[in-house]
Amino acid sequence: MKRISLEELEKKARHPEYAQFCTYIYAQVESGKLKPVKASKTNGKKPALYREYWVAEPEADYSAYEEELKYQMSTKICVDYYLRHLKHYAQDREWVRMLNDYLLRLPDGQEAAPVSMNERSFQIWGREKFLQAEQGKRILKRCGIETAAAQLSYYETSEPLAYYSHHRRTPQPLLILENKDTFYSMRRHLLEGNDAIFGVPFGTLIYGAGKGILRSFQDFSFCVEPYMRAPENEVLYFGDLDYEGIGIYERLAQAFAPGRPICPFTGAYRHMLQKARSVRQLPLSKEKQNRRISGRFFSYFPGQEAAAMKQILESGAYIPQEILNINDF
Repeated sequence: MKRISLEELEKKARHPEYAQFCTYIYAQVESGKLKPVKASKTNGKKPALYREYWVAEPEADYSAYEEELKYQMSTKICVDYYLRHLKHYAQDREWVRMLNDYLLRLPDGQEAAPVSMNERSFQIWGREKFLQAEQGKRILKRCGIETAAAQLSYYETSEPLAYYSHHRRTPQPLLILENKDTFYSMRRHLLEGNDAIFGVPFGTLIYGAGKGILRSFQDFSFCVEPYMRAPENEVLYFGDLDYEGIGIYERLAQAFAPGRPICPFTGAYRHMLQKARSVRQLPLSKEKQNRRISGRFFSYFPGQEAAAMKQILESGAYIPQEILNINDF
């Protein structure tokens, strides 16, 4: 219902005589088309009329939409929600029909070749951000498409991996680095003609960008050169010696084991620990750091070294990987 003033009603009614206008208003109230707003008070005339009224809007006829949902939709769209909420279908109809047209164009029993989320979004709705930032997710949920990436055959993209290839021979050890400074320093070390870092002849350095590696590495098979995907390659990880850095390693290792085992670069961590002994006071860890680690990381170290690392963490301190520089490698 919407609110309307007596003056607006008078203009629309176009009754020159006030008595005729009153008869018209009373008839509208009796039929339920108008309802007085009693808080607006009367106009002071005889017979009296209220200064404002509620106008009852006519019920929309959605019967054609019901037929459309039952008989014109792809079987990949679940129409149950919209049959219960035809008014919502009227609002979403343009977008649902675009999705339906796309699904009906697919050959029977065949899935579309995978493309990126934004590419599929534009293909279906003509808007590249419709799935990511607009109403696409709501539309898909109402259509019963819960696993959109699988059902619409798209993949989400992440920032491409930044890496340095010292050589492309296989098999080779690859090293993932948490922080940018260490990546640059180790790259410079190799560019200066050195063939190994702490005795390991790395062929490739990968910049992980902290937690960013967890998402980027999911696209590993798509965004790297073929030699890096060789199954016989060894993949190592090196980051800060703190709960967060260890947590990144453990989540990365868990996500890709056993198909692609990832181990800590123990030689680098060992040198961090040795160099930390000469530091008067190690920096303190950030507050509210997630301390949930499984212990997988420590299993790669002898008991004495693992205990020394745990003691540093439990004291509230940490060792940044920047404790090492190009002169240490």
